Amino acid sequence: MKKFIAIFMTCILLFLMTGCAAHIHEIGKGAQGSKMTEVRQWYALWGLIPINEVDSGDMAGDATDYTIKTESDELDIIINIFTANVSVVSRTVTVTK
Repeated sequence: MKKFIAIFMTCILLFLMTGCAAHIHEIGKGAQGSKMTEVRQWYALWGLIPINEVDSGDMAGDATDYTIKTESDELDIIINIFTANVSVVSRTVTVTK
């Protein structure tokens, strides 16, 4: 029983660490301030088909220097625990100007 609990806890820990993965793109000189816009991107079939369209250019507005960060944060992981059973997952897109 102790071995099962150790394996289970290790799996949970590894699962929670996946939230640390992020893709960061700097446009121009990157973010020059701290104004952030955040939108959730939804996918079907576990990330193969986008459900909604997130346009980081629209999120940035007329800014020429900004940073785009796409990640699965803690909230996405919690949401995905429930929605992944029906093949729907989410990621968070953040634009910082």
